[in-house]
Amino acid sequence: MNFILDTNILFSALVRDSITRKILFSPKFKFYLPEYSLFELKRYIPIIAEKGDLKEKDVSVILTRILEKSVIIPFNIYKKNISEGIKIIGSIDENDVPFIATALSIKNDGIWTNDKHFKYQGVIKIVSTSDMIDLLKSSKIK
Repeated sequence: MNFILDTNILFSALVRDSITRKILFSPKFKFYLPEYSLFELKRYIPIIAEKGDLKEKDVSVILTRILEKSVIIPFNIYKKNISEGIKIIGSIDENDVPFIATALSIKNDGIWTNDKHFKYQGVIKIVSTSDMIDLLKSSKIK
């Protein structure tokens, strides 16, 4: 299964070794990130390190491992869907437009996020960490 990763999922995985991190490294899923999220992530490495009581270097190593398993979608792939993304979620949270635009641009099974405001749109399927745990346990995915 293929999912777009919201940045909050990555923050969660970077702060501590949790079920979120285990799901990210599961061979049962493929993950995609809009290029935009890299800028957001790198800006927050010092804060993530502080929250997780980690060194910035350790956060960068974990992030690199996650990114090696993920596919970064370049802006030129999803830019054609930015205006549609603005219509869908721009009035709710303009920072989420790249994630919606990416979901509209590539084949996927939804956006993995724990941000509840994504549920206010009805165009793109949204899955939570709880949903991902269920999928991981599901016999449908081998």
